[in-house]
Amino acid sequence: MKKALTAAAFGAAVALALVGCTDSAAGPTTAPSDSDSGEVRTVRVAALPIAETGALWAAMEEGIFAEHGLEIEVVPAQGGAQAIPGLLNGDIEFAIGQPFGPFRAALADLGAPIISNYSSSLGADADKDVNAVVALNSSGIETAADLAGKRVSVNSLGAAGDVTIMKAVQDAGGDPSTIEFVEVAFPDAQAQLEAGTIDAAWVPDPFMSMVANGEGRIVIHPYQETIPELALLTNITTQKLIDEDPELVKAYAEAMAEALDWAQANPDAVRAAIVENMGIPEAAAAGITLPTFTAKLDEANVTSLAELGVEFGVLPEMPDFGKLINLQ
Repeated sequence: MKKALTAAAFGAAVALALVGCTDSAAGPTTAPSDSDSGEVRTVRVAALPIAETGALWAAMEEGIFAEHGLEIEVVPAQGGAQAIPGLLNGDIEFAIGQPFGPFRAALADLGAPIISNYSSSLGADADKDVNAVVALNSSGIETAADLAGKRVSVNSLGAAGDVTIMKAVQDAGGDPSTIEFVEVAFPDAQAQLEAGTIDAAWVPDPFMSMVANGEGRIVIHPYQETIPELALLTNITTQKLIDEDPELVKAYAEAMAEALDWAQANPDAVRAAIVENMGIPEAAAAGITLPTFTAKLDEANVTSLAELGVEFGVLPEMPDFGKLINLQ
């Protein structure tokens, strides 16, 4: 079911969703997943309220998940790490999020592996990317090195945003240890910049374009500066669900792979879904930089990201990739 939500409404939805992930007593539909039998199972999928989710919304509208015997209920979340408790509690069956949630789950042996990729950032030869550190023109921040000593927001502390920013600042000759990272939900970042409570913000579209096309600028694309074509978002579930209901996991993985291939070939449909579900103007959606939608996971890039996490102290050690990745 589609809902037109403004950015402010999304902020409220995120908060409600996080509460819901711990309090919900509802369980998934128990009918077996079998598209040939005509039976349909409803599964809950945590996803960030960002442009990348346009692929999921559009594929749902296209009927791709229904063809695999699935009805998707999208549960807004702030990040993959925040969705892990909901997965473990059984409040949701799948999550779309950054790899750092599964990194920490693997280190704690919680059993929440990555089962496929969802989207990747653009290559180093592109002159744009799907997220950026943005700042107001009045801030005086123009380069990665200028971020040293500044307050920079990310949606989730100790994840791909702050790790790649620290690496980019270090490579530019700045001292990444002097950056004060602040956790701010993407929809709230522009207001925090304008209020002066942060100096810069790491945001994806449409929030990146909202700042860059207004009173601000793009400072750096940290993924391109550090690990181009990085796994941006991944599909995550629990090992328990893989063991107990492999048919459901298989149906979701196959449907998602087909959905992502279709989304990659149909960017106009993805943009239309962003307009409808995020309540932004068509002109704004037309300027959004879309990622590469693909279920194929680049494990080398994920390894590089974990290594950066260890280097900058947000991970105590490398996760066991045998527990981290269970491709379906």
